[in-house]
Amino acid sequence: MFCNQCEQTAKGTGCNVAGVCGKNEEVADLQDLLIHALQGLALYANEARQLGIVDEATDLYTYEAIFSTLTNVDFDPDRFFALINKTIEYREAMKAKVAAAGGKTDFSEAPATFLPADTIAGMVDQGKALHLIENLDTDENIRSLKQTLLYGLKGIAAYADHAAILGQKDPAVAGFCYEALCALLAEGLTVEQCVPVAMKAGEINLRAMELLDAANTGNYGHPVPTQVPLGHRKNKCILITGHDLHDLELLLKQTEGKGIDVYTHGEMLPCHGYPELKKYDHFYGHFGTAWQNQHKEFPNFPGPILFTTNCIQKPKDDYKDRIFTNGLVGWPGVKHIEDKDYSAVIDMALSMEGFTDDADQGHVMVGFARNAVLGVADTVIEAVKSKAIRHFFLVGGCDGAKPGRDYFTKFVEQVPDDCMVLTLACGKFRFFDKDLGAIGGIPRLLDVGQCNDAYSAIQIAVALAKAFECEVNDLPLSMIISWYEQKAVAILLTLLYLGIKDIRLGPSLPAFISPAVLQFLVDTFDIKPVAATPEEDLQAILG
Repeated sequence: MFCNQCEQTAKGTGCNVAGVCGKNEEVADLQDLLIHALQGLALYANEARQLGIVDEATDLYTYEAIFSTLTNVDFDPDRFFALINKTIEYREAMKAKVAAAGGKTDFSEAPATFLPADTIAGMVDQGKALHLIENLDTDENIRSLKQTLLYGLKGIAAYADHAAILGQKDPAVAGFCYEALCALLAEGLTVEQCVPVAMKAGEINLRAMELLDAANTGNYGHPVPTQVPLGHRKNKCILITGHDLHDLELLLKQTEGKGIDVYTHGEMLPCHGYPELKKYDHFYGHFGTAWQNQHKEFPNFPGPILFTTNCIQKPKDDYKDRIFTNGLVGWPGVKHIEDKDYSAVIDMALSMEGFTDDADQGHVMVGFARNAVLGVADTVIEAVKSKAIRHFFLVGGCDGAKPGRDYFTKFVEQVPDDCMVLTLACGKFRFFDKDLGAIGGIPRLLDVGQCNDAYSAIQIAVALAKAFECEVNDLPLSMIISWYEQKAVAILLTLLYLGIKDIRLGPSLPAFISPAVLQFLVDTFDIKPVAATPEEDLQAILG
């Protein structure tokens, strides 16, 4: 195997024995084979688009299949065996439609005619023989840009899948997915040809996040500032983690009136700010702190745990029997819910002791998405003009367990009192419970939401730039971004597509970025790694 798609990749270069995330060689090879199979589907689907043929079922399946290869989603070989076979079924169906319309079907690329082995072991051998990443291109810079596109594509598929579940779809997003998968097969490309495709990925990801924002706010209302307890109360309980608001809504509906409290973990925290979710009295609080602590936290939760989307490394045995996975998430030997019927989770919660006392451990504020922030825009603008607010910092992104991420905690702790911090995604759990006080009645630490709520942060920045009659890059705003997996790659591409400059990225730069590509990013966008200490970056930014 070879995998360097996440920030924690072994030795900062690549995992080639087993994934730091817990992914084994068998799963890694099957994921590579699934991407290969999807490239075959994309060849015909892309041709179909030229003929005016759009098939929504194929589009939605493609999102799911790509999403399943994103870090920490699916570790189950049986599920990949099924996905690879299903991809071939979709490919052949699309090929038949193209043939009936008189389109091109004689593609010479290997994925167009690939036939999977009839056993998992056989498929693993096929995936191993691909050397998928190494064979993207012989030129390290083209390979680097193709990897950037592939990993950004995985993030796009994740957001598009979430949005589609809630009814928000745009065939243009799927169309780009096919184009990108085909572009990975192209030979003889130059850097000049590859860069626009990567920028297009940023544009399409902006659209995918816009769709997901419309899906979330359309179904659950715009988030409002909300206090969320960090303690617990005496009652039966279920913990839900991940990203999927629809799964949370279904769990709340199915537990209503059963004497069970629902707690959030990880990126589910911002859900407390949505009016249509917070209306449930048994939607109580947030349990745990950060991604990197979850193996310590979960055994201490006295109820079952429901996983939605990517959110954890392979679970340990001391709480594995209390885990239920849902949707694309899967691990061998872990109970998986196929039909959104959470009765098994509920029955387990009722059979367990739950919390036996009340504990007040303070609270945090959520719900500062664009509507909430722009609702007090006049106050913010006046505070900037009067110099009560000197600078804004967007400090957020992914969390992880690798050493060096305490940089972000220290950075926020040292941000001067006349500056505000906006945060989003699971990176905020390094400092989400810090009391930074307020400026003019507005909290200095504003939780914008999940990673996809980068869309909200962008809208806030655009609105402020408009108010000050300047460009976003001219605002007193600095972005300090932590990254871990492929949704962060997609968001970074979106920021670059929008022309945002002077981004500080950490705790380390992507292993798949070649020196020449990195130099291009530095020269074009002034992107840079975070400094060795937050003091250095604060001095450089504020003077």
